[in-house]
Amino acid sequence: MERINPSSFANLQADWPHWNFSAERGGLMARTLLFADFAQAFGFMAQIAIVAEKRNHHPEWRNVYNRVEITLTTHDVQGLSQRDLDLARVIDTAYIDRSQGDAA
Repeated sequence: MERINPSSFANLQADWPHWNFSAERGGLMARTLLFADFAQAFGFMAQIAIVAEKRNHHPEWRNVYNRVEITLTTHDVQGLSQRDLDLARVIDTAYIDRSQGDAA
């Protein structure tokens, strides 16, 4: 597993438009997700926690009522890695699926 060079973050932004990239702490990506209420926000966190545990790659996150703030970074490489990008993709897909399910 290799650390992604922070100089390439501008190129990554196009593929992850809802994430904010930062060179802080060697590289990280962050996103805030909004839900209808606390139960939906916490349910989403539980859904992602199962995936994260299976991948042995855990997000840093914070929940306040209907908001979930997620930070991804790989401590083993002291920065951003492909593992973070992969988990971001899972998070984005799950968030889209959940919001489409609520609209139906």
